Amino acid sequence: MAKSTFGEYLELTKPRVVALLVFCAVIGMFLVPGIAPGFPMGLPPWRALVFGTLGIWLASASAAAFNHLIDQRIDKVMARTAHRPLATGHLSPRQVFVFALGLGVLSMLVLVLLVNTLTAVLTFGGLIGYAVVYTAYLKRATPQNIVIGGLAGAIPPVLGWTSVTGELHPFALQLCLIIFVWTPPHFWALAIFRREDYSRAQVPMLPVTHGVVYTRWHVLFYTILLFLVTMLPYLMHYSGLLYLGGAVVLGAGFLYYAVRLLNPPDELFSMKVFNFSIVYLMALFAFLLVDHYLVAPRTVMEITVGS
Repeated sequence: MAKSTFGEYLELTKPRVVALLVFCAVIGMFLVPGIAPGFPMGLPPWRALVFGTLGIWLASASAAAFNHLIDQRIDKVMARTAHRPLATGHLSPRQVFVFALGLGVLSMLVLVLLVNTLTAVLTFGGLIGYAVVYTAYLKRATPQNIVIGGLAGAIPPVLGWTSVTGELHPFALQLCLIIFVWTPPHFWALAIFRREDYSRAQVPMLPVTHGVVYTRWHVLFYTILLFLVTMLPYLMHYSGLLYLGGAVVLGAGFLYYAVRLLNPPDELFSMKVFNFSIVYLMALFAFLLVDHYLVAPRTVMEITVGS
């Protein structure tokens, strides 16, 4: 019974989704040395790495739990989410609220006391943006919900960067932009497959309000934009040829899936696009990290001195 209860609380944190967010945040930490002034090439400080990762994970888990709480009515009528602890009645709204609030408060304490205030403020903004602005309002208000609300999910690399430096940086904002543009084609591919669920729950996702064909074209348009945006780290001299090659190959793969989605071989193809998009983002950030430590690209300071 105790194991079952633990599993239900763990499910509230959306562990797979949060793992991807934290992965991107950690990559942001490791990209600081050698790029940010005052941080020579090497590993990020252990304190920022350990407590920054912990605080970001706790906040992301808190936002996920609040999402369960706010979406409990929707979850009950959607096949994808009908098994969730609140939808099944295995946990009460009060239990979920206390759990989500506890994780949120603990995350802020960790970040304020053991990391820095800027990271805590930005993390809190991301938590509110996802749990309140997106889940409670945008998700039900507009078919552009995932575009507008995507900023909250795109912020982890910035949080990783500020955990180490205590400052914002153009490179961190570029990483945020990549995830921001990646989010619509990633999520719309899932929404195409689950459109009947969203229609039954009265959630105005794009394939519900504008149709599947319209959504497929939007997936392609955003994928093209994503390909262009992923060139920025190389063009701005924050990364080298290894990253560029990886970004081009991965982008070409994503473009293939997006074009094929216009005339898919079967109904399941949109889920293949969705699954590829997850692998795409993880691989892209992995290329950034490997390139950073193996190629050792020129920093902005070096470019300025050289000029």
